[in-house]
This record gives sequence, C-alpha cells and structure tokens, in this order.
Amino acid sequence: MVPPLSAEDVPAEAKALKDELAAMLPFAPIASLLIELDARTHFLDCFTHTGGRKLSTSTETKRNILAVLIAMSTNLGLARMSEACGVSYDVLAWTMEWYVREETLREANTVIVNHHYGLELAKVFGGGTMSSSDGQRFPVRGKEHHRPHHGRSRGQVLSTCTHVSDQWSTYGTKIIVPTAREAHYVLDDFLGNATDLPVTEHATDAHGATLINFALFDLVGKALTPRMRDLTRVTLVRDDTPTEIAKRYPHAGPLLGARWTEDLVAGCWPDLLRMAGSLKYGQATASLIVGKWSAASRQNTLAAALKEWGMLRRTVHLAKYLSDPVFRRKISRQLNKGESLHALRRDLHYAQQGTITRPHLEQQTEQAWCLTLLTNAVVAWMTEYYSRAVLELRSQGRNVPDEILSHISPGHSDNINFFGVINVDVEAELAKLDTSGWRPLRPAQLRELGLTPLNAKHTRSPAAGSSCVASGADLSG
Repeated sequence: MVPPLSAEDVPAEAKALKDELAAMLPFAPIASLLIELDARTHFLDCFTHTGGRKLSTSTETKRNILAVLIAMSTNLGLARMSEACGVSYDVLAWTMEWYVREETLREANTVIVNHHYGLELAKVFGGGTMSSSDGQRFPVRGKEHHRPHHGRSRGQVLSTCTHVSDQWSTYGTKIIVPTAREAHYVLDDFLGNATDLPVTEHATDAHGATLINFALFDLVGKALTPRMRDLTRVTLVRDDTPTEIAKRYPHAGPLLGARWTEDLVAGCWPDLLRMAGSLKYGQATASLIVGKWSAASRQNTLAAALKEWGMLRRTVHLAKYLSDPVFRRKISRQLNKGESLHALRRDLHYAQQGTITRPHLEQQTEQAWCLTLLTNAVVAWMTEYYSRAVLELRSQGRNVPDEILSHISPGHSDNINFFGVINVDVEAELAKLDTSGWRPLRPAQLRELGLTPLNAKHTRSPAAGSSCVASGADLSG
C-alpha cells in the first residue's frame, strides 16, 4: 500500500515573496511585451518570407507579424484584428500566408526557449533536464476537417499535446486526434527537441506509462518517469525463481509475479537497437512506431521482445517510485507545471470562448504554435522581471534564497493585459524602455496602492474581452 502524497508544503515565506515580487513587476500589454522581448532576442527575424528571402525585417512587417501572432493566439482571428487595428485584412492574411508558418513558428519558439534557458533564474526553476507532456482540449466549431467527436467533452474538440520543461518553457506542440491514445505522441517532440534544453528525463501522467514507451525511452538513452496508478494491476518481473527471489528480497520478492524472458530480448537485441537508432536520428516517426507496435500481437517476435523489455524497465521505475517519496514528489511537481501552463494558455486563448474555427490541420497546427509562442514569451518576460526584482531586493540587503525562489511560478499573466487597447507601435514601445532596454520596476508608492502607471488608468477584467475589438485597438503604429 503506497500512501498518497500530501499537498506540497510550500513555505510561508515563498508565498509572501511571490506576492512581494509580483507587486514589483511592471504592467504591460501583450503587444508591448512581445516588442520588448524581440528587442532582446530578435525572434521576429525567424519569420522569413516563404520565397527564401532573409532580409532585415522592417518595422511595418514586424507590426503585421505581431498582429497576426496576437490574433491567432488570442483567437480573435484576422477579421476582428483588422477591424480593430486599421491594417487591412488582406495585409494580415498576406502576412499570415507568407511569413507565419509552422517552420518559422518553431524557429521563433526555439529562440525564445533558448533565451529563457540562459537566464539565471530559469536555472533555479530547474536544470532543463526534465520535461513532461500532457494533452489539452479546445472546443471547435464549423466544418472542421480534423475534429473527431470526443464523448467525455460533450461535443467536437481539438486536442494538443505540449512538452514542458522543468524551467516552465514549452518546447513541443502537436495537434493529435482526441480519440487516439496520448501515449503514442509522447516521444515525438521529446526526440525532436531542437532547443538547447538538455532533456534526459520525461514525466507523464498514467496515460504515458505503456510498455512500448518504457522500452523505447530506455533504448534511445532517456528515462520515462510517469506517475503511476492502479499499482495492484501492474505486473512486476523477476529474473529468477520465486524461491530465490524471496531469499534475496524478503519484502519485495512476493511482489515480483512474472519471470522475465531474457532469451527473447537477447535474440531481438540488434533489431531493437536499429529501431531505436531510426527513432533517435529522425528516420522514423515515433508516434507511428509506437502505434504500430502497441497494436501488434504477442505472436510478433519483435513486438513481444519490445514489450518484454518495457516490463523490465517499468519494474525498475516502480522500484524507485514505490520506495522514494522524493522521487514521486519530483514527478508530481513537474506535471503540475504543465497543468499551470494549461491555465495560462486558456487565459491567452480567450476570444470566442476559446473555440477554434480554423478547418484544416495545417491551420490548426499554426494556431497552436502561435499560442505556444505567446505562452513562452510570457514565461520568459516574467522570468526576466522576476530576476530584476530579486536583484533589487538583494541590493537592499535582503536574503532571497534560491530554495524559496524555486517555488515561484513565471507561468501566469497577472501583470499582463490582453484586453482593451492593443497598440502595436514598435518604435514607440521601444522608446519607453530605459537605456539598457528594460522597463522600470513599480515605484514603491504605487506598489502600496496596487497600481502602476498603466493600470491606474485602465482596468483589466475578463468581461472586457468581449468588447476588445469595439474598444478600438490601434495597431497602425
């Protein structure tokens, strides 16, 4: 019997520090945040013309790209954004067609994730060696070509699988069929990681704990560390007779119910290594391989050997999982980071009640990556300004331990405005920054009132989301 983990005991000083740091952070509209972050990372330079021209992106082109990114990630759409900003729908649609593609979105996300990985505070959150994946569903409407019915969601839904690092950055996003097993897609973006994150360990919820995944993760030199459930139904394997195992392991021996077939795995070992090499070096798609071998019968020798190896790796994982509560806590904390970013994505994707209307898989994938880009931008910007706030406190002689900082989350939008006026004026926004390219932290007198120079004049309420366009967003620059 494994006792459930109690809620993580977050130190009281961590909660107080979080409130104090949040009060010091500046308040910024989402467009201003993106303009400022581009000044430091140049992620907009990744949006090259489809024709292959890699020229210096003009201010006007940057404005148009930012308008498209905001329109797609917030779910406003190009038509509503056009009405709000004074830039014609044709210009925005042309920009979307020729600049904003999955390829360029992936490159821009990689730039932001790598920038975040280099921040000192990000290393306090985690070393970048662990990640997790989970699915998130969005309602869809219209004549979508890629929207299977999902009974539990009471309607048509679209599902995305995102891969989140222990530093709160998202390095992978994939549209998946809601009726398919999420386990089939766990390896895709993990092996396709193009960022600087040195990810070696991956956590999932119970859905990812399949024998095929356990085997393939180990064969490519990585570790799968899922959160387990229904442990009484899991078969653990042994390498000897029950009598010998009971002598060697008096307490754990009786739990090892099946004999591991070593000869089967040894006979297929060269083929298993070739399969792993094909996956690791991109010669085969992981989701196709996982789906194929998961459905294969035990009469298939290679499938049987793969599942046998998976049983051994699952037993090794469970031995540590059952005996080490710190290990279980580590897995739960990482999965909670992914859940927190689900909430941030829902906040960003607010328009039309979060309902996706784009009909084609390619369009849906582009919109999903736009949302991931804005999520990463928020996380990076929040981490940067948390760092500056911490430096300010330490310069005043305050002791701010890294252990306490590790409980602070940059995955929220409390200091960011998505509603009301959306002004994408690149030159004007850059002129507001100091000589080092930063916004000032909130003055102490405004922190005491809970106000900033911006939100002292503008209130931020979810109810304003429905009137965002009517309020007259100025994107004309």
